[in-house]
Amino acid sequence: MNWITKLAPKIKSILGGKKSLKVADNSWVKCSQCQTMLYSDDLEKNHYVCPNCDLHLYIHPRTRMKHLFDEGVYEEIPYPTVQLDPLNFKDTNSYKDKFKEAQAKTEMQDAFLIGYGKMKGISTTVVAMNFKFMGGSLSSAGAEAMVKAAEHAITYNTPFIMITSSGGARMQENQLSLQALPKTTIAVQMVKDAKLPYIVILTDPTSGGVTASFAMLGDVTIAEPKALICFAGPRVIANTVGETLPDGFQRSEFLLDHGFIDQIIHRKDLKDKLVNLLSLLLKRVA
Repeated sequence: MNWITKLAPKIKSILGGKKSLKVADNSWVKCSQCQTMLYSDDLEKNHYVCPNCDLHLYIHPRTRMKHLFDEGVYEEIPYPTVQLDPLNFKDTNSYKDKFKEAQAKTEMQDAFLIGYGKMKGISTTVVAMNFKFMGGSLSSAGAEAMVKAAEHAITYNTPFIMITSSGGARMQENQLSLQALPKTTIAVQMVKDAKLPYIVILTDPTSGGVTASFAMLGDVTIAEPKALICFAGPRVIANTVGETLPDGFQRSEFLLDHGFIDQIIHRKDLKDKLVNLLSLLLKRVA
């Protein structure tokens, strides 16, 4: 319950109770950096970037698609389902229960969403990951999504844009999720063999096996500001080497300074910059 929900009964009494006052619990979002309370509708209009401190907050893949594609119109491409929990993974809760819970929470098939539409007239295939789906972890189904997106890009002769947000391979699938990693790199190579652009946008966080595979294979690698991009996280590294790490270590700005990525682009500028980049790359391919 947020502060405005608590205040609602008092406001209602002042108004004489003539009209019911309904306040949705999701109407306000607190910025995790500056702690400012932000109205959800205003936040969406600002591409889920805090207007006070410029922190790029979580954004659902479908909202990303709406912001990228012309008029917010795109086709969602389904991908093959795979056998769930073939290893019968044991935990406090079953993998199947966690998976179904993630599906209900995010309204997604898995951590990957494939969209197809036009960006200022350029037909484009986009894949976006959802960190709220089991930490954006890569599963066997995620690998199938990458292959499906690559095949779609090749069939329709479109660029492939990959937006990452992940903690790495899905531990509940054990070696199967590790086997999915090379499958994703094969999918990327299919796109490159077809001489189509493959652009990666790294968002907070991108780590683990995803960083070690398709996230680092872009013809151009872009990152959102202040995104954590790593294989092992800074705390793990600091505890391992026993040293204090530099400020901003493994953040976008640090990686740009060290030649690890090509560009940092603010979310509100992303579509225009992508369209300019695609125009150049497609002209060069032609």
